[in-house]
Amino acid sequence: MSVLLRTQDVCKTFGGVQALADCSIEVEQGSIAGLIGPNGSGKTTLFNMITGYGRVDRGDVFLGDRKITNLPPDKVFGHGISRTFQLTRVFSRLTVMENMIVGAHYSERTQGVRRFRNPLARAGGPATRQRAMDLLEFTGIADHAGALAETLSYGQRKLLELSYVLMANPAIVLLDEPAGGINPTLIATIADRIRDLNAQGTTFLIVEHNMDFVMGLCDRVTVLDYGNAVVSGSPEVIRSDHRVLDAYLGTAEDDDES
Repeated sequence: MSVLLRTQDVCKTFGGVQALADCSIEVEQGSIAGLIGPNGSGKTTLFNMITGYGRVDRGDVFLGDRKITNLPPDKVFGHGISRTFQLTRVFSRLTVMENMIVGAHYSERTQGVRRFRNPLARAGGPATRQRAMDLLEFTGIADHAGALAETLSYGQRKLLELSYVLMANPAIVLLDEPAGGINPTLIATIADRIRDLNAQGTTFLIVEHNMDFVMGLCDRVTVLDYGNAVVSGSPEVIRSDHRVLDAYLGTAEDDDES
């Protein structure tokens, strides 16, 4: 497979704290990749550097052969990278369908389609509303299309956020803790939807603390520690690598000891 997304020696400092230190990762096209590491290892910071929500101090980010280092979020989005956030970002006072229409409007705007300043002015055309409903059916929340987003459970908001970003037909979706704070049934639903989308060609990069979720879903997992990618491999390789134990537990076992 070809590499769709990669970071090359990305560095980021906040004050005197080195959040990312020569961090290099690769995500193959058509894969489901995982990004794990202890709290403070730089996972969300790396997401922010990739998607333009923070500025890289040194190093580069590439989408295919295109350098996207320090492009603003709307430009990154327009090139085919969508993301969700650790804390869901939906419009609470809008209905579920209106959230989807806003997502469609934003996608069209980044692609140069002329639209009204108010994305709800025409409430979306028939094709937009049909695609929105299809995605809501896909994620299992179509019954809530007319409900205010603030009435959804936290897990349903995560499904709405996933539906929202899919309106842009992204090449790659970055998911920041999609299983965080939701019940096992919804975790299984999200995992199934990710697999279905991946089978249709969507690439994923997932930050997640739920190891069962990551190891059961991802083709390849990269471990960050102190802002650096220390090991990358299949879930089987990651489970047995002493550097992973060291990153999470602070001490590595010597395999040669009896």
